[in-house]
Amino acid sequence: MQGFPPPPEKRPSLDNWDLAPFNRWSFQNMRSLFPTVDVRSGSGAVRNFADNRQDISQLSFTSFSGQNLLVEDWIWESYTDGLLVLKGDTIVDEFYANDFSRNTAHLGQSVSKSLVGTLAGVLHGEGLLDLAQPLQDIVPELGECGYSGCTVDQALDMLSGARFTEDYGLPNSDMTRIDIASGWRPVREGEIKPTIRDVILTLPKERDHGQSFSYRSIETDVIAWALERVGGDDLASLLSSRIWQKIGCEHSGFFTVDDAGTALADGGFNATLRDYARFAKMVMDGGRVGGHQVVPQAWIEGICQGADPSKFKSPYTLLSPNGAYRRFWWTHDVENGVFMARGVFGQLIYIDQSAGVLVVKMSSWPDYLIPSFSHDAVRACETIVQNLN
Repeated sequence: MQGFPPPPEKRPSLDNWDLAPFNRWSFQNMRSLFPTVDVRSGSGAVRNFADNRQDISQLSFTSFSGQNLLVEDWIWESYTDGLLVLKGDTIVDEFYANDFSRNTAHLGQSVSKSLVGTLAGVLHGEGLLDLAQPLQDIVPELGECGYSGCTVDQALDMLSGARFTEDYGLPNSDMTRIDIASGWRPVREGEIKPTIRDVILTLPKERDHGQSFSYRSIETDVIAWALERVGGDDLASLLSSRIWQKIGCEHSGFFTVDDAGTALADGGFNATLRDYARFAKMVMDGGRVGGHQVVPQAWIEGICQGADPSKFKSPYTLLSPNGAYRRFWWTHDVENGVFMARGVFGQLIYIDQSAGVLVVKMSSWPDYLIPSFSHDAVRACETIVQNLN
């Protein structure tokens, strides 16, 4: 995107905006590409952190390839746009690259899911959301598709039996259908553009609900539909009033939306690096900000304590052998309270509650999934946590 205007071959399109090299620009400029809806920050005081920088650049860990890798090299080699490390209430490292800045919103991809799961905890705490309730009792339309008989809790843990092919970029996968519905991909010739919820209602059931974990982005959009019904408002407004306005955010966040104005709950949220950290800090502190309980403490505790590792199998155990998936969070270490929000192309919130340390990383990898990058990100975070003074 250099030049005024940039030449056509340098401009991102619906076919390539999230792929290299275009995503290095587009992940920070989503509002230039797609319609959005604000998650307002409100007029309250901004939550500021103390600042006491430590040099973590020379810490090293064993990389996926078996080599000794410095944190400094990992940051550059993994296409980092922004990195923030918080210990307690203090920023110990903050890094920006690729024209990213403190005031720039970055696409969170599936980090969005963890925000939606946390919002579900608020509505559950208010008595509006019954986890044992079948989804079609809340959204009757779901009774005619593969989510019939699936409970709220099963969908929150991605344990439904509905079919959803999580194949990125393949022309006929369910994931690509959602990308088209959300406006992230062009409509195919001769087809009518659906909405996100149109696609949900076409998904059949392929197994019994509750059997085992299988990562399917659409579960988040299903839960968001239920949250809007019980909360009586749209997803962005619910997230704003229940969370974003209460955690001291400096800027409003935003979701991309489809033609019906439905927020892309599974991956369309955007925020600044520090505001992601403010959200993560609230979660790390058991749902509290100062003396105010934003999210019920029991909900946050349930992310690790309520996880069922027996339903969490290969290939997911390759990264987290003692892990699970709970309430749209990746539980990395069930016993020690380490959990993560993760998104394709390298988005990450890593929380170690026992150490009181969190790491937020926004990235623009050249591909959706790079297993070696995922491995190195977790090993880097573990090393940072272990070596902070």
